Amino acid sequence: MTTPLNTERRIAGMCMLMPKDTNHHGVIFGGRVMAEIDLAGAVEAMRYTNFEVVTRYVNGIEFKYPIQVGDQVTLYARLVKLGRTSLTIQVEVEACRPGQDSVISVIAAEVVYVTVQRRGNSMFTVPHGVTL
Repeated sequence: MTTPLNTERRIAGMCMLMPKDTNHHGVIFGGRVMAEIDLAGAVEAMRYTNFEVVTRYVNGIEFKYPIQVGDQVTLYARLVKLGRTSLTIQVEVEACRPGQDSVISVIAAEVVYVTVQRRGNSMFTVPHGVTL
């Protein structure tokens, strides 16, 4: 018996970025947010496998709007593809500005993870609840 895969987006991380995270333009450095995206995607990928996951590649990332210091950032992730040894995760980043109720979609990314053994060998993806 297999467990159906839930492909709805879920909260995979939250943070508030600080002045130390800014670039020379005074907005949040893209690399800092990319690290959060990678973590959020890995959190979602690990929900679907019994093995460890590592980042294989970033299929795409779109920086729509800058993130400001003090923004409350929420990262949402969802499974978009489950392969034999890989999982493709879509990550959306939204920001809520201090004193405002509106939420802005600031970044969208797609990240591919592979399942590995402790020695780094690629493994077949085995969804939770599935027996081989």
